[in-house]
Amino acid sequence: MSSDIGDWYRGIPQISRYWFTGSVVLPMAGKIGIVTPISMIMNWYLLVYKFHLWRPFTALFYYPITPQTGFHYLMNLYFLYSYSTQLETDLFQGRPAEFLFGLVFMWLCSLVIAVIAEIALLMDIMVMAVLYLWCSHNRDVIVRFWFGTQFKAMYLPWILFAFNLIIRGGGFDQLLGILVGHLYYFLMFKYPQDFGGRQLISTPGIFYKYFPTTRGGVHGFGRPPPTAGRRLDDNPGGGGGRYNWGAGNRLD
Repeated sequence: MSSDIGDWYRGIPQISRYWFTGSVVLPMAGKIGIVTPISMIMNWYLLVYKFHLWRPFTALFYYPITPQTGFHYLMNLYFLYSYSTQLETDLFQGRPAEFLFGLVFMWLCSLVIAVIAEIALLMDIMVMAVLYLWCSHNRDVIVRFWFGTQFKAMYLPWILFAFNLIIRGGGFDQLLGILVGHLYYFLMFKYPQDFGGRQLISTPGIFYKYFPTTRGGVHGFGRPPPTAGRRLDDNPGGGGGRYNWGAGNRLD
């Protein structure tokens, strides 16, 4: 059993593994009292005037685990693992520097929004931004949601926004995540490729120094990920089923 878990964990691509690990370790550390939750959240005043330089980083990974937030936290972990992994192994396959730069760009945008809107946690925004990016590159892939509903991936971010709005009375962070994801998608892909514009953002050379490219060319643009053809049970309980939000097949 432990060997299977270890194999699964080591099979997560490098950058997604770092993000996933931090998003498990910090919330669990806060849950059992190793760290103080209040010291993990984003606070502009403490960052600038008290030099709490760790807060922009911990606000990305930390999420409070309570009976009220536990389910939402687990869904964030699922989306993070699923869509970050698929982006890293498909759209950005062999180009970890470009994938990391995309995450850093969206994280910096999330920080600016967090300061303006006084948002303490960045996980919701970042996870939705990554999910939106995957859905934008796989618009026609059919995804399955709860109760057997099926629709194109292009609608998934908006359905999740509505789901959070109705079930949790929230949705604002998800809407901001869509905005951040679309900004990166437009500047990096849509504007230069579809509108013939100049490349407004590009990966700095220092990223390639530490995360060198292992293969050339744009891979997987607009295609479903390698695992997209699997049919998964969308039943969240019992019978070995698991969530299937985002897996599916392309429409003919």
